[in-house]
Amino acid sequence: MKAIKRRIKSVGSTMQITKAMELVSSSKLRKAKEKAEAGRPYFEKLYEMMTEIAESKKDFDSPFTEKREAENRLFIVIAGDRGLAGGFNSNVLKMALAEAEEGKNKPKIIAIGKKSIEFFAKRGFELVGEYPLLAETAKTADCADIATLAIEMFKRGETDQVKIFYTTFVSPLVQNPISMDILPIYKEDVEEENNTLITYDPSPEAVFNRIVPKFTMSLIYCALSDSYASEQSARRNAMENATDNAEKMTEELSLKYNRARQEKITNEINEIVSGANALQ
Repeated sequence: MKAIKRRIKSVGSTMQITKAMELVSSSKLRKAKEKAEAGRPYFEKLYEMMTEIAESKKDFDSPFTEKREAENRLFIVIAGDRGLAGGFNSNVLKMALAEAEEGKNKPKIIAIGKKSIEFFAKRGFELVGEYPLLAETAKTADCADIATLAIEMFKRGETDQVKIFYTTFVSPLVQNPISMDILPIYKEDVEEENNTLITYDPSPEAVFNRIVPKFTMSLIYCALSDSYASEQSARRNAMENATDNAEKMTEELSLKYNRARQEKITNEINEIVSGANALQ
């Protein structure tokens, strides 16, 4: 009975922690979701503008649209800084690892989040950038630094392909790990020039090359915001399930405790009755 009582107390303490973490994640989720949704319109408009520029003429040429054989790759992998979030971290990291093993050479990694840094460092990947504790307080300047690093490596020929891996927020119950190509930017073949009223000065290529860093920065910022919202949602769900399981365990232990107590009382009564009968 004492052992059961200690177990009930231990489970109760754990349940208080998981409930508190659930409430904290719920609070953070609301702000993170608003932040993720606020950045999407700007990113979508910027991507639309880039597409229009790239399709403005047939002989459009930019170093950022140059297709190369992807021998040297660069992965930007976004994961969390803490655990206790269900499969949030493991799902996106396993996806990135599976794709990394497909190529001839190991890709270089820009790791965002402590879990991403630890995961790839243990497996011998070359980390060209490490950004722990960034997602919650991410600013455009931080994302610009990451974008500049990736773009400069691509321009210098140190990498032939840049991809980003993160978790997208679908709903409070669904978060999906996805990957997206950043560089080179694939444009559709244009058979004839797009006769629009827009004039690009000094040229469409110059304007396109100027906004590619902003596009890359915006993509990383949106991915960070989306991933952070997914992390809080996954943690809230995990802590809610843990709290529910703790409640069920407490009920089962209480029932077991009551049965043991009743059995002890019954045995004491039997001993008293047996002793009384022996005296007669």
